Amino acid sequence: MSTITAAITAVGGYVPDFVLSNQVLETLVETNDEWITTRTGIKERRLLKESGKGTSFLAIKAAQDLLSRNNINPAEIDLVIMATATPDMPVATTGVYVATQIGAVNAFAYDLSAACSSFLYGMSAAAAYIQSGRYKKVLLIGADKMSSIIDYTDRATCIIFGDGAGAVLFEPNHEGLGLQDELLKSDGIGREYLKIDAGGSILPASKETVENSQHFVFQDGKTVFKYAVSGMADVSEKIMQRNELTEQNVDWLIAHQANKRIIDATASRMGVSEEKVLVNIQKYGNTTSATLPLLLWDFENKFKKGDNLIFAAFGGGFTWGSIYLKWAYNKQ
Repeated sequence: MSTITAAITAVGGYVPDFVLSNQVLETLVETNDEWITTRTGIKERRLLKESGKGTSFLAIKAAQDLLSRNNINPAEIDLVIMATATPDMPVATTGVYVATQIGAVNAFAYDLSAACSSFLYGMSAAAAYIQSGRYKKVLLIGADKMSSIIDYTDRATCIIFGDGAGAVLFEPNHEGLGLQDELLKSDGIGREYLKIDAGGSILPASKETVENSQHFVFQDGKTVFKYAVSGMADVSEKIMQRNELTEQNVDWLIAHQANKRIIDATASRMGVSEEKVLVNIQKYGNTTSATLPLLLWDFENKFKKGDNLIFAAFGGGFTWGSIYLKWAYNKQ
């Protein structure tokens, strides 16, 4: 029998209609379009404004887009992995609800949380399930409603984040395509630099935590930037060396869309030319777990069967890593 590899065979995505532009942010906090653009590369981001709708709404939309565009029966899905940093609620798993709502009645489901690296870690998990031979169709969804945890009076964070969702289907491949290698890392030193103080078991929600705005994201931007640049660049360079890849045979860099300067620094360290670096941060901002699949959704038509893709991400915790994947199909 030939070796089973885990390949991405379908892609879907969704972003909300409401656009929060830099010009609108100028009316909320002391900032301007030029400052935001030069430091982050972001021009606008999408927000889910409808009350009563959370991350599951975004995830369901992305999954339905994947299923409908590829004519896939959801009852055939074995597993749904929900990569997210903003679940609908504590305890009741968001992925389970999403699976039920999309008709994946034969799948088991769970949430995977690793901040902005959630989808990257999810790729590793999905591939392992496929390679085990026990599962044939694993749906991996990356979705976050970041607007639910952002303080729109905090200039350090409100300019960065947006809402969105993307989904991919992993299936067995016998041509050697799909996930080839991974290098995943984590370091608890990052706990204090990117976090939400309250709402967990250390500091449960109270009147005081709400009044003190402790349920919003806090980020030490300079420290996170420093670690992100070195972390993403280091693992991406190492995974190229380990697989004897050069600039000539790396076709695309799929990097987490946190900051254009971090993306550029990673590409430079890898020696990958600008035309091979996929970027949509200007449209969506940092959608956390959704950035990598939204890149696949936006640029799916560019990929050719056999293309070498390098994925890279960095998130709070700290969590980071890189994955080398061979693309498995030509989009018709």
